[in-house]
Amino acid sequence: MESCKVVENVYLLVVVTLISVLQNVFFAQKVERECKNRNMNTSAFERVSCANRNCMDAYPTFLAVMWCAGVCLSQAPAAFAGIIYLLVRQKYFIGYLGQSSQSTPGYLFGKRIIFFLSMMCIIGIFNYLLWRFYGSDYKEYMETITGAASALLLLP
Repeated sequence: MESCKVVENVYLLVVVTLISVLQNVFFAQKVERECKNRNMNTSAFERVSCANRNCMDAYPTFLAVMWCAGVCLSQAPAAFAGIIYLLVRQKYFIGYLGQSSQSTPGYLFGKRIIFFLSMMCIIGIFNYLLWRFYGSDYKEYMETITGAASALLLLP
């Protein structure tokens, strides 16, 4: 029964992580397909390879802040921000295949989501320190605020 309690606290984060793995497989297949279909020295291969590399560079940061935000504060807003980030990353990847200027909105939006998740981490850690050293627990208030603020991520 104890393991059910643990899973209950992180299952949304697990689902988002698995979806992100599937997205990485999709990106890798695009690179492989481009490599097989055309010469590796073409600009199309360079674009798809660069887009994949850029997505992979940001991936560890995304996973770290999403999990930290979900565990330290609240999993629902963190998972919601994670899903939005994956959609934005898809837009970035597809935009990069066209013209690199089409990828800029996805890149900027992705940075905003990473910032939001980072702030959730900091707030969660700060709340834990308040509880640990002063006995004040504001987690309920913080969860309400971050839940409402996560809806603001949908604004362009």
